Amino acid sequence: MSDSTEIILYPGAQRTPDQRRRGADAAALPAIVSAAGGGAEFAWDEFFKGQLANAHTRKNYAHAVHHFLDWCNHPDRQIPLVRISPGHVGDYLAGLELATPTKKLRLAALRKFFDVLVVRHVVILNPAASVRAERYAVVEGRTPEIGAKQARDLLRSVAPLTLVGLRDRAIIAVLIYTAARVGAVARLTLKSLKHDGTQYALRFSEKGGKSREIPVRHDLEQLLRDYIDSAKINEGPLFRTAYRRTKQLTTKAMSGIDICRMMKRRLKAAGLPGQFSPHSFRVATVTDLLEQNVALEDVQHLAGHADPRTTRLYDRRRRKVTRNIVERISI
Repeated sequence: MSDSTEIILYPGAQRTPDQRRRGADAAALPAIVSAAGGGAEFAWDEFFKGQLANAHTRKNYAHAVHHFLDWCNHPDRQIPLVRISPGHVGDYLAGLELATPTKKLRLAALRKFFDVLVVRHVVILNPAASVRAERYAVVEGRTPEIGAKQARDLLRSVAPLTLVGLRDRAIIAVLIYTAARVGAVARLTLKSLKHDGTQYALRFSEKGGKSREIPVRHDLEQLLRDYIDSAKINEGPLFRTAYRRTKQLTTKAMSGIDICRMMKRRLKAAGLPGQFSPHSFRVATVTDLLEQNVALEDVQHLAGHADPRTTRLYDRRRRKVTRNIVERISI
């Protein structure tokens, strides 16, 4: 299921003009909310325009709530907003052919939305509060880990003969040696590279409005300097898009998608598997440090995780131990 804001309908339903219009405006007011009165309309605006500051969360929650309310407003159901019960929410979730994590996200969105309706006295009780989704436990993340040798081979394969080559080499090195998320790397500016009198550091703007500063090791510093000096970057975005024919850099910042595409091209050119992504470097870096017995809390801080359990999801040492055990089966 895509995270697109387009309204995905239940089987057999036809999209109405209003639903097609909401494909462009995910927070548009549904008819079932308008029919519930001014309090419901106020709660809708408060939730989507006041409480959800993160645009990504707002988009996904709007998609989830719209989808459920369209299900309730189906001609075969016609369930008013104030009549929605836990049974309706349970039936809706049971009918979704989605992965368990996606169902849990949908349920979380509904719970928060109906919480606002309760506070604004539109409904008496939250119908999603008592509903439970299927259990889902993650022992290990699904991001494929790029091996240390593969990461080194990829970095060495990028020839620094053009500005694009210097840029791509610097980007890959930043991903490896800082364990930063690709979105944070894309948002770097020249001002993000700072010197405190003793060493350089990169200040990353992470998701959730968080800011982190990661020291720059000497080899990474040299790669960044080679790129910055050759590209004559004096201000603005650090990693920039390029004109295809001339390979000259523009003044426009690369997006996270641009960096992902660049990496796919570089992987192919280096003869490495195309399954890897920029996130694979985070997995490799976390695992590499833990293998060297670096304290979990230190690795957690480097990765920018609020919870050490998240850092453990990146640790692939347990998978490697499991494989070693399997190889010893003598049957």
